[in-house]
Amino acid sequence: MGAISLKLPEDVLEASRRCAETLHLSRTAYIRRAIERMNRQTQAILRARRLAEASKKVRKESLRVNREFAAVEQTLDV
Repeated sequence: MGAISLKLPEDVLEASRRCAETLHLSRTAYIRRAIERMNRQTQAILRARRLAEASKKVRKESLRVNREFAAVEQTLDV
């Protein structure tokens, strides 16, 4: 496992210590969990952006196909 060194403001350090104690975790475990959670959130945001971009790319084609299906349905209803 790799190691990093963090310089945190005293208030952030103290808040993380109190929160870690509340959860019965070491401060290191608490910070590790916070980083893991932030990584998951960031990955979810990036996935959502990629999906939105892909959706925009196929939007015109999807509208064209929907119009074709609507036209076929209208001819079958007559």
